[in-house]
Amino acid sequence: MKTRGIDVLCYAGILAFVAVFLVVPVWQSIHGAVHDAEGWTLFHVIDVFRDPQLRRGLANSLIIATFTTAVASAIAIPAAMLTSRCAFFGKGLFSVLLLAPLILPPFVGAIGMEAIVGRTGSFNAILLALGVLDEPLELFAEGGMSAIIVLEALHLYPILWLNLAASLSNIDPALDEAARNLGASPWQRFRRVTLPLIRPGFFAGATIVFVWSFTELGTPLMFQFRTVTSVQIFDGLKEIESSRQPYALTLVMFVIATGVYLLGKFTLGRSRGSASTKASVRRVERPLSGVETTLAWALLGGVCFLACIPHIGVILSAISLPGGWYDTILPQSFTIENFTNALQHPLAAGAIRNSLVLAGSAVLIDVLIGIAAARILVRTTLPGRWLLDVLVMLPIAVPGLVLAFGYISMSLSWPFAQGGPLAFAGNIMGADPNPFPFLIAAYAMRRLPYVVRATVAGLEQTPVDLEEAAASAGAKPLRIVRKIVVPLVMANVMAGALLAFSFSMLEVSDSLLLAQREGDFPVTKAIYTLYDRLGDGPAIASAMGTWAMLLLGATLVAVSSMLGKRMGAMFRG
Repeated sequence: MKTRGIDVLCYAGILAFVAVFLVVPVWQSIHGAVHDAEGWTLFHVIDVFRDPQLRRGLANSLIIATFTTAVASAIAIPAAMLTSRCAFFGKGLFSVLLLAPLILPPFVGAIGMEAIVGRTGSFNAILLALGVLDEPLELFAEGGMSAIIVLEALHLYPILWLNLAASLSNIDPALDEAARNLGASPWQRFRRVTLPLIRPGFFAGATIVFVWSFTELGTPLMFQFRTVTSVQIFDGLKEIESSRQPYALTLVMFVIATGVYLLGKFTLGRSRGSASTKASVRRVERPLSGVETTLAWALLGGVCFLACIPHIGVILSAISLPGGWYDTILPQSFTIENFTNALQHPLAAGAIRNSLVLAGSAVLIDVLIGIAAARILVRTTLPGRWLLDVLVMLPIAVPGLVLAFGYISMSLSWPFAQGGPLAFAGNIMGADPNPFPFLIAAYAMRRLPYVVRATVAGLEQTPVDLEEAAASAGAKPLRIVRKIVVPLVMANVMAGALLAFSFSMLEVSDSLLLAQREGDFPVTKAIYTLYDRLGDGPAIASAMGTWAMLLLGATLVAVSSMLGKRMGAMFRG
């Protein structure tokens, strides 16, 4: 369809929104790191590498990200090969269970992990009862780094699995058959044919896993592991108005994260043969024998069991009385009152209301922008569409921690600073804070790619003939969008909106940094705060985590039914 004036206005409006709520916050963080009262300088950035504690934090973050990506890859690659190329009893069930980690944020999973395999958890209680140990085994030595790696790998491997499964399904079976006819062994076919062709999908998922784990804030906080860059930035908030160090540390994190993302996307993720990998015929899945099915069950079942340990721990913590699960295999007393308290406790109930308002407002913005952006990308020939595509996808590469820090910097600068013309519109660090505008903007910006990608997928599968016919009949562009475009892609829009809503409800970095007063806490900040309180605080936090699992679980089932195998594109860099 030809470009219209309304398309140009929408394009300009989307660019303005992204500029104000993505580019400006990132620039605020960069500016604060390289500019002080004496002018432009790299002193503060260099000082980050001179400080032994900050260097150690960067090293720990890189170690966590590297090992998390490696462990997630070791899980995802064989799981993708099995579920994409083999037919066996129970494959559908495992395809659902493999997504289970996505329904529990890893920082909430830390509660369950500690309850099951911590020093006073079920695992040690079993070994002590069997006489295998005389003293509890400390599985998470060195301050919890191994626990963070395991927990984040078990949470993030589905992103890799989804990308790999989609890539494997697109490979032409004729290529593998040709290699077989030439006498190539299964390992040679995998190394010489399959691996090069799935490389773009692998690196698309692997870069997201690396960046996510490198910038993760909630999990290290829950394990009290503070010598990582994300927590050091979080701890630096108290001196943000008097020191440039938090800005410099944020800039270093941003450069590393975006550098890894761009390397994976534009260098390692490219494949010369990608254009010829699309399957021309449907792949016939190889039926597994009885022994092979048993081995497949053992592999996938073991992965699913390990991935569900945090979920089991959170649920058991939620149904146990305060203090009723300590050095025992199972809780000694049970109750369902924690679930009621999680909805009625003043802090928890207020946080749920806040998150509903924040997530709902953010999703409304995402839907409006997502539909307009998708239509411009798919249905117009507007020059510079590549820039729009890059900008609406950029939040995938920008760590939430960096974006949140940028919003704090914005709130301290004109026009939001005290005395500025927009001081009434948003305030984070002041005596009477109002972080809601910034939280809504942060949630909307972070989850916009989900809605855009889902809508683009719908438009690409929808013929343009109906829109052209309506335009020929004199229908206005807005009427065409409202009467034709939206109904045709509604399932895709709803899928993206559901994901955006659920992940906004459970957003971690933005919530922990931007909400400073209890009355403004979203759900994740309330869980973090309650878990540190004595009495029934941990039990209520676990119950809130269980409610969160139900929300995300229902969302992923709905989205999977709407998008099918195309769901993997939602998590692709």
